[in-house]
Amino acid sequence: MITLPVLLLGVTCAGQSENKMNSDTVYITQRQRMVETQIIRRGIKDSLVIAAMKDVPRHLFVPEKYRPEAYHDGPLPIGRQQTISQPYIVAIMTELLELNAAARVLEIGTGSGYQAAVLAEIVDSVYTIEIIDELARRAEGLLDSLGYTGIHVRSGDGYLGWPEVAPFDAIIVTAAAPHLPQPLLDQLKPGGRMVIPIGEYSQDLLLVQKTGDDIIRQSVIPVRFVPMTGKIREQ
Repeated sequence: MITLPVLLLGVTCAGQSENKMNSDTVYITQRQRMVETQIIRRGIKDSLVIAAMKDVPRHLFVPEKYRPEAYHDGPLPIGRQQTISQPYIVAIMTELLELNAAARVLEIGTGSGYQAAVLAEIVDSVYTIEIIDELARRAEGLLDSLGYTGIHVRSGDGYLGWPEVAPFDAIIVTAAAPHLPQPLLDQLKPGGRMVIPIGEYSQDLLLVQKTGDDIIRQSVIPVRFVPMTGKIREQ
């Protein structure tokens, strides 16, 4: 009478373990295909970016009901009218920063935490700010559970940056601003690079480079991001 339930429990646990292994294998295969077809074939060449995109489990950063679509070529909802960016956009924005391990990076718009995780595969220190507290806490918990000890999450208005740990070698903004935020420019090191979508309905992804007292702006590609909110709307 005791043996049967124990045996059944063992079978159930083994079946669950096997299902998880099969699921992990499927996601790994999908992720490799994503990198080959959506990232490399579109011209991303930075080996560090390619390796990071291969390593970060994007499916864990989206709600469970969207996981079958996690490696498709497009953004996905993450709640609170926010999205996780299209994989190619994550890759090109990261590549434009020209990162190395020693770089200190500021991200504005943590969202799901996926972009921060990709950055943390390349650099030692990532500081990321999310204006929606619920998303900030959720992303922080997930990133901690995945072992990303070099990512520091703050709930607050990204327009103000993170002045107490500035300056930054690179700044990445994952929400569209109506204009370049001056506090972020002030917190960018000389020689530093910022990638930011600018515009309202019509948006351009800009690469901003700080060279001494000069600011060089280069339009890269048209994009479509959720709007940056908070103090920037008062300017």
